[in-house]
Amino acid sequence: MSRNQPLISKGVDTLMIWLYLLLVGIGILAIFAVTYREGDPVAGSFLSFKTDYSKQLFYFVLAAIIGVFILVTDSKFFTATANIWYAFGILLMLLVFPFHSNVKGTESIIRFGGFQFQPAEFCKVSVCLALSKYLSRPDTDFTKGRSQLIAAAIAISPALLSILQSETGLALVYFAFFLVMYREGLPPTILVIGFSVAVLVIATILMEPNTLAIILTVIAGLAAWVMRRQIRRRKSVLVSLVAIWLLCVGIQRFAVPFIFQNVLQKHQVERIFTLFGKENPYTGIPGELVEAGAKKEGVSDYNVKQSKIAIGSGGLLGKGLLNGTQTRYDFVPEQRTDFIFCTIGEGFGFVGTTLLLLIYLFLLFRIVIVAERQRSAFSRVYAYGVASVFFFHIGINVAMTVGLAPVIGIPLPFISYGGTALITFTILLFILIRLDADRQMVLR
Repeated sequence: MSRNQPLISKGVDTLMIWLYLLLVGIGILAIFAVTYREGDPVAGSFLSFKTDYSKQLFYFVLAAIIGVFILVTDSKFFTATANIWYAFGILLMLLVFPFHSNVKGTESIIRFGGFQFQPAEFCKVSVCLALSKYLSRPDTDFTKGRSQLIAAAIAISPALLSILQSETGLALVYFAFFLVMYREGLPPTILVIGFSVAVLVIATILMEPNTLAIILTVIAGLAAWVMRRQIRRRKSVLVSLVAIWLLCVGIQRFAVPFIFQNVLQKHQVERIFTLFGKENPYTGIPGELVEAGAKKEGVSDYNVKQSKIAIGSGGLLGKGLLNGTQTRYDFVPEQRTDFIFCTIGEGFGFVGTTLLLLIYLFLLFRIVIVAERQRSAFSRVYAYGVASVFFFHIGINVAMTVGLAPVIGIPLPFISYGGTALITFTILLFILIRLDADRQMVLR
C-alpha cells in the first residue's frame, strides 16, 4: 500500500461502508414512498427540510460527517475514553427525568427546539464501549461470578433507566449484550436459565394459574423421584429442588403479574396477550379485537393486521415505489418508523424483502468475520456488541411487523425514520470500522 494513500482509507473495510450506504439509501427511499405527496416537486421537497424524507437525508449527512470524524480518529481514543462514554450516556439518561417530553406514551425524549433526542438510543454506544473495556482488561476473570455481575450491571443499568422512562422496548435491546458475554465465556447454564424463565412466562400467559402450578408441582415430584438416590446421599439436592419449585411458582404467581401490572405499559401487555390469542386478564379487554375500536391504545393488533395486509398485498414483486395502498394512505400506523418493513413489502414484494434481509444477513456475517480477525480483545468484544444490537433490532422489528413478536417499538437499523437512531447506528458501525482498520494493534 502506498504511503501517499490517504489515511482515512488505510485498512478501512470499504465493504461495510458500501452496505451502510445501501441500507441508508433504501431507508430514505422507503420513507419517500410513504410520505411523498402527489404534485410536490421531488428535488425541492428533498431539500426543504419539511418532509420526513428530507429530514432523514439531513440526518444522514450529519451522520456521515460524524462517521468521517470517527474514521480519522485514533483507535486508542475509544479505549481510553470508553468509561467516560458510559458515564456520559448514563448522565444523559438521568437528564431525561427533569427535562423529558412525553411523546406517544414514552418519557425518554428530550426536545431541543424542533429536534428530539433519545438518550436511550445513544447509550447503546456507551454500553458497547464500556463492556468492551471491562471484558478486555487483563485483570478481568470472566469465569468468576463477580466479574459476570459487573458486566451484567454495565448492560442492565441503562435498561432499568429506560423502563423508568416508559421505554420498555429499547430496554430489552440491552439484553442483547448477554450474547457478547456468552461469546466471552459466560456459562451456558445462565442462558439455559434465561430461556427456561422465558418458557415459564409464556406458559403463564397460555395456561390457567392453578393448572400451571399443578404441572410445576408434578414436574418437581417427578424430578425428585428420578433423583431419589442422590437425595438419599445428599439432602441438599432435595433442598435445591424445593427452592427451584418455589422460585418457579413465585415467578408464575407473583413476578409475572407484577411485571404486567406495574412495569409494562398497558398497550404492550395487550400486544403480548393478543399475540398468543388470549384474553388479557389485567384489563378485561379480549385478545381478539373488533375493528371499531382498533385504533385506540390497548387494541393495538390493528397495526399488525394492517402491516400483514400490506406485506401480503405486495405479492412476489410488489406494487411499485409509489403504488402501495396500505402504506400510501395511512392504513398502517407508524409506517415510516416501527412498521417501515411493511412499506418495503408492499412496494417491492417478497423479492424486495428477501433482498433486504439478505443484505442485513451479509452485514451481520461481515461483522462476525471482522470480529474474529481482531488481535485486540477490546475490538473483538465491541464487534460482537455491534452484531448483537443489530441482530436484535432486525429480528424483533421484522418479527413484530409480521405478527410473530409483540410490538415493542424499536427501529429497523438504517431504514426507519429517526435522527437519533440513524446517528447511533452510524456511530456504532463506524467505530467498529475504525477499530478494524487498526486490527493489528493490541488495544487496551
